[in-house]
Parts: sequence; C-alpha cells; structure tokens
Amino acid sequence: MKSLAFDTLLGIFLGFSLFFYAIFSSTTNWQMFIDLESFLMVAGGTFAATMISFRSRYVMLSFKELIATLIPQNINPETLYSEIENIINWARIAKQNGLRELEIHIRNSRTTDEFMRYGGNLLVTGYRGDELRTMLTNFTETTFERNMVASYILKTMAGFAPAFGMLGTVVGLIIMLDNMGNDPSKIGEGLAFALITTLYGVLLAHLILKPAAEKAKQKQEILRFRNLLVTEGLVMLGENKDSMTIQDTMNSFLSTEHHFSVIQK
Repeated sequence: MKSLAFDTLLGIFLGFSLFFYAIFSSTTNWQMFIDLESFLMVAGGTFAATMISFRSRYVMLSFKELIATLIPQNINPETLYSEIENIINWARIAKQNGLRELEIHIRNSRTTDEFMRYGGNLLVTGYRGDELRTMLTNFTETTFERNMVASYILKTMAGFAPAFGMLGTVVGLIIMLDNMGNDPSKIGEGLAFALITTLYGVLLAHLILKPAAEKAKQKQEILRFRNLLVTEGLVMLGENKDSMTIQDTMNSFLSTEHHFSVIQK
C-alpha cells in the first residue's frame, strides 16, 4: 500500500481547520452551514458542465489525478541519483563487455519504469545521437502533453464551481423573495441560506480543485525534467562516452548537493 503525502494532508487539514474554526468561534448555529441541496447544486453543476466540455474518459482521469494528489510522487533527488548511477553502470558494461552484453543486461533488468524501458530498447536496437535524442524527446513531450490534460480539466472545474455557486445564490434569492411575502423579517435567514452555495463553490474551487490542478501540473513538470535528464544520459551512452563525461553532464542538471560522484562508488 502506498503511503500518503504528508504535506498535502497537512495543507488540507489546516485549510479546513481554519475554516471550521472561523465558524465555531463566531456562531453557535453552525448547522446553517450544512445544506445538502446547495452542495449538490454546486458539485452536480460543476460535474455536468465538465462532462459537457470534455470527453468522459479524460474527466474520469482527472478525478483519478485528484485522488493521486494524496500520494507522494516517486521522483525525488534520491531516485534521480539512483538513475544516474544506473546509466553510468550501463556505460561501464558497454565499455568493458560491448553493446551485446549491455543489451542482455537491459533486457534482464526488467525495469518497471516505462521511459527507461523504452530508452533502453531504442539503445540496444541501434539508435544513436540526434535520432535517439529526437525519439526520447518526442516521447517525453507527448507524454507531458497527454498527462497535462487532467490538470487542465481540474483547473476548468475550479472555474465552474464558483459560477454554479453564484447560480445557486440567485436561485436561492428568487425563492426567498417569493416566500417572503409581506414579512421583511425573513430576509436575513433567507439571504444566509442563499449565500451557502457561493460559499461551497469558492471552497471547492480554491481549497480542492485549483490546488489539485497545480499539484498535478508540478508532478508532470518534475517527470518531464527527469525524462530529459535520462535522455541526455542515454544519448551519451549510445555515443560510447566514458562514465566521467556522463556523470559531469548529468550533474549539470542537478543542484550541487545531489551531484553523483563516480569516484565515491
């Protein structure tokens, strides 16, 4: 079972805690902030507009990405360090035993990483230099564009939610004015209930959907950076560069505290 992202959970906890604190410290009638019909109008309207705007498959993927924000990303300085080490080890195998031995090693490694597996297969197939770089870069950029769809949809939903909140408020005001009759004393209570949908819309947009969209975007940008880093390593490996050259080139992508050192290995 995958662990949960502590920083994301902390942000959610703090956000809702401050919201609830503001309510409970200001009024004893906290039940007025709970209205199922208002929530359904905002959530249902947002979902309906999203389904109209995008294909259902991508909408479902965006919800999957929303849940995935609770899971920490598996790309970090330690994994990048490990991948640099792996590529340098491949370079040593190619230098000492030839590409045939490297091909056997790559095929037997059974890596679960899609990009590393694809790059390794291209390498042992015989692609080199600019041709190899072009293929890996195309793979990286098209993967990035595909995966960014979920972030775009979540950001669009964040725009829909406050709009449906306002729509619910307008509906609530119309109903309030119709039921008020000649009793102006009901306007305060009716107005409070009418504004609940706006509250739900803003809360859903700015505490859930928009942060999730930004996190999904950051996740894909980190993945793209990592793939471009690995691309340079594989291209140099195909050009039969020595391990020191591969090390220094790949280290140029990283901060100094995470530089790999062949000498220390």
